[in-house]
Amino acid sequence: MKFFLDEGVTVSAGRALEAAGHEVIFFGGSGLAKGTADPVICLAAEANDAILVANDNDMRTLARGHGITPARFKTLNLLQLKCRESNSAARISEAMSLIEHEWEKGKGRERRFHVVIGDAVIRTHR
Repeated sequence: MKFFLDEGVTVSAGRALEAAGHEVIFFGGSGLAKGTADPVICLAAEANDAILVANDNDMRTLARGHGITPARFKTLNLLQLKCRESNSAARISEAMSLIEHEWEKGKGRERRFHVVIGDAVIRTHR
């Protein structure tokens, strides 16, 4: 699996994904400037065939709040972190088997990957 970290995601969260054997594109190494607009970040994740990792609701609410249709980011996959930043690496490690399972389950299908990790819950959207 390949992940693209949004600007606000901690480096330790990316390291947890790497420790599980996955490729990670860190925001600092992506070539994007700080403060890059969310639609550009979504496009960058899609262009790299990567799952976007974001720690806020911006990416999820982008489509609903600004009239962007699902077709705009048709292949965007999202790992949404709704936990405290200090917990994000540990929560990712705890959820890794579920993350990998959901990715494998969706391969070859027309559905997008969307997993939400909170401090006390982990949710999948199918």
